[in-house]
Amino acid sequence: MKKLSLIFTIIITLQNLSAQETTRRDSLQGGLRLERTCFDVQRYDLNIKVNIDEKSIIGYNDITFKVVEKTSKIQIDLFENMQIDSIVYNSKKLNYKRDNLAVFISFNEDLKIGNQEKIRFYYSGNPIIAKRAPWDGGFVFTKDKQGKNWVGVACQGTGASLWYPCKDSQSDEPDLGATIKVAVPNGLMDVSNGRFLGSEDLKNGYTRYDWEVKNPINTYDITLNIGDYVHFGENYKGLDLDYYVLRENEEKARRQFEEVKPMMDCFQSKFGTYPFASDGYKLVETPYLGMEHQSAVAYGNHYDKGYLGRDLSGTGMGMLFDFIIIHESGHEWFGNSITSRDIADMWIHEGFTCYTETVFLECQYGYEKSQTYINGLQKNIQNDEPIIGPFGVNKEGSGDMYYKGALMLNTIRSIINDDVKWWAILLKYSQTYRHQIIDTKNVIDFFNTESEINLTPVFNQYLRYNTIPTLELKKEKGKLSYRWKTQETNFSMPIDINVKNKIIRLSPNNNWNLSNIKIKKLSDVEVLKNKFFIDIK
Repeated sequence: MKKLSLIFTIIITLQNLSAQETTRRDSLQGGLRLERTCFDVQRYDLNIKVNIDEKSIIGYNDITFKVVEKTSKIQIDLFENMQIDSIVYNSKKLNYKRDNLAVFISFNEDLKIGNQEKIRFYYSGNPIIAKRAPWDGGFVFTKDKQGKNWVGVACQGTGASLWYPCKDSQSDEPDLGATIKVAVPNGLMDVSNGRFLGSEDLKNGYTRYDWEVKNPINTYDITLNIGDYVHFGENYKGLDLDYYVLRENEEKARRQFEEVKPMMDCFQSKFGTYPFASDGYKLVETPYLGMEHQSAVAYGNHYDKGYLGRDLSGTGMGMLFDFIIIHESGHEWFGNSITSRDIADMWIHEGFTCYTETVFLECQYGYEKSQTYINGLQKNIQNDEPIIGPFGVNKEGSGDMYYKGALMLNTIRSIINDDVKWWAILLKYSQTYRHQIIDTKNVIDFFNTESEINLTPVFNQYLRYNTIPTLELKKEKGKLSYRWKTQETNFSMPIDINVKNKIIRLSPNNNWNLSNIKIKKLSDVEVLKNKFFIDIK
């Protein structure tokens, strides 16, 4: 099975690469060569100082790893603009060679399979400044309304190695978690992932804040937030909810963040218990819109409903909730707990998480309003290129992975046509792949097995092509004739129609099918497009 999956991945990769230009840097960042696959990261222990005036970082990352293939060389990543001060192993400096962002580190002898090793990677420099975080990766250095420094970082897609050395690939997470220790100027606070361990005045104008994550974590999820924060929170049904917001916004935050509790009730009922309870759940106010930083979700929606006060669906339903709270927290289940091996498969993060918005609305306001919302999102779909991107080169597919991905899931719900079964499948999916790294094949195989329906053509049409299924209808001999027009060959998918107030389920494929349904004209047929994301001709 693994060999077949690999062959299929290679074929799709070659097809996608033919349409896109890639560089050696892309391959170094996105690929899985021996120098990456030979070791499995166990822990990151990051210890840095942030000089806000100079917009610089200095410090080190202890990288603990297990050797899984015999090797004398490994690849760690750090952006070219950052300086390597030294790399130390067993108290001795190691030789290394830089190639774009890749740092190839040589050991004096082969590392033995099964051994656990640790290097200390000292580095410094001025990290990239983001122009439009979080859409481009980098740091944000700004000030709050009181004139105090406020700093954040977002690096999804661009790469976590823009600010700290790591194996910058979604294919490997530190199995045993991480510590993040950040020294900041006195009078400010750092908030990072996981549990707060304590702070220490370093007696040099800086105070170091120490945090620990006990669960596996994506490299792009590891974060820092520096500001004049105030903290409040509570334990809700056994789960610690903590909030860090700018001092001036505490009153607004206390009101707005009440939405977290019904969200947790909803998501835990549909997707299983919160995946990182041992690390707690946090919302942290940030100088950019938001990001799914694990157990430290970035929040910058200005305490508005909707998306910066706008309804992405254009239906009014998007103003019933705070988009950033719901969407970015949904990623804790889909993206942080369940992670795609390659960012080409980022729909596994974004499609499911976009769907969580609809799930929340259904929990709070009922099925009809949730369906109004998700169908309203169709207007945002571009159908510009496939949702799945090229593999091995750090490239995502189309931004349609959000809305089109969610509407595909909603379509599959209608195909299954049994809500008890649908919610059971979604819950089992979340629990089966909890804290795991997967790919599209894993998703398709799971849904095929659990639904007992061959959904492969459906997934393929929505994910691998830039078009959606078109249902073609015609009147033939006084009866309805129908077929699917798709780029996916041998496509079949049921569809519901309403004829004379009677709901009928058709089972079209790519061939014309003449039914026994008598019609006078095609307008007698209403296709239930609100349940299936399709075109009609």
